[in-house]
Amino acid sequence: MSKARIGFIGLGNMGGRMTRCIVKGGIPVLGYDKDDAAAERFGATKAGSIAEVVAGSDIILLSLPDSKIIEKVVEGEDGLLQHIRPGQIIADMSTASAASTRRLGAKFAEKGAFLVDAGISGGAAAAEKGTLTLMVGGDADAIAKLEPVFSHIAAKVILMGEVGAGHTAKLLNNFLNAVSLAATSEVMVAGKKAGLDLHKLLDVLNASSGVNFATQNRFPKIVDGDYLEGGLTSKLMTKDVLLYCDLLHELGVSSLNSAGPMASFGLATALGYGDLISNRVVDAIGDISGGIRLNAKKD
Repeated sequence: MSKARIGFIGLGNMGGRMTRCIVKGGIPVLGYDKDDAAAERFGATKAGSIAEVVAGSDIILLSLPDSKIIEKVVEGEDGLLQHIRPGQIIADMSTASAASTRRLGAKFAEKGAFLVDAGISGGAAAAEKGTLTLMVGGDADAIAKLEPVFSHIAAKVILMGEVGAGHTAKLLNNFLNAVSLAATSEVMVAGKKAGLDLHKLLDVLNASSGVNFATQNRFPKIVDGDYLEGGLTSKLMTKDVLLYCDLLHELGVSSLNSAGPMASFGLATALGYGDLISNRVVDAIGDISGGIRLNAKKD
């Protein structure tokens, strides 16, 4: 399987970068995206349809926006299930509903194929460098066959359990990411309005109990005007929080802390930042706090 033929459906911000890393690693990729130019841009061979990807691949990777689109690609007219062959492996790198993933996994199993859910963390920067963290659920033998591909896109692969476990872990992680980004944005706007030196404030936070991924990796750039464009948008962050709430409802766990990030990223979307990187939530909070920008340069 080390010479398995690789297909990739969904060559956007994350899928395109992963495709580029796989191709740079010496593995050709047959790529399909609604953007006809995407395959060439990321070094893949362009496929004209989902059916063509299935016919020309042993392993098919997916990187799609949400479960609704995943279900359409899998179950729709001319979808994956219409063409899949026994023994083929589908690795879903999307952020998706774990319940939907389990249901689709059973449908693929009926066809003798294997669905592996491989949630990703690290954002666009890690995707560009091939240093993502993968949280993976599915058949152990199928996952083992994915290792030659995963080695080009991930620095760490953690096996979480059966189909759906990877996407469950991903939703839990993404929720904490949303909380820390929204809360840190609010704190940084307050620090700016209070007249604090923001670099010194970050030094305090990163040496204290308030430290988190946003204080360490996002805001040292944002305070100098670099929003790290190209990653998860505020609309997609809101979608992830909603999926988290659905998961907790399914599990019977109270989602007491979801209101903050829902309000923050909903605000960002309402103020016109929805299709921009979610880091722009700090500008949305700044807008309603007197037109505050962390960096002196105005947009």
